[in-house]
Amino acid sequence: MDTNLIIGLAAASLTTFAFLPQSIRAIRTKHTKDLSLPTLIMLEIGIVIWIIYGYLITDIPLLAANIISFVFMTVTLGLKLKYG
Repeated sequence: MDTNLIIGLAAASLTTFAFLPQSIRAIRTKHTKDLSLPTLIMLEIGIVIWIIYGYLITDIPLLAANIISFVFMTVTLGLKLKYG
């Protein structure tokens, strides 16, 4: 397997699933007071830009990783807006 592919998959996996534990915790506890709203908004906007970029350069792994990240961040941002 190509070394670049392995590095890319590792990086995409780690960054894509990095926020999953926080999302799960927010879903379970409904506690989001300690999460920074500006940070969540900036991350969400950044992910959207990555999705647009991935689409423009037709990079399926980049698109897939960021679409998954977008789902996690949207859930977390929604919980933050709902529970404060």
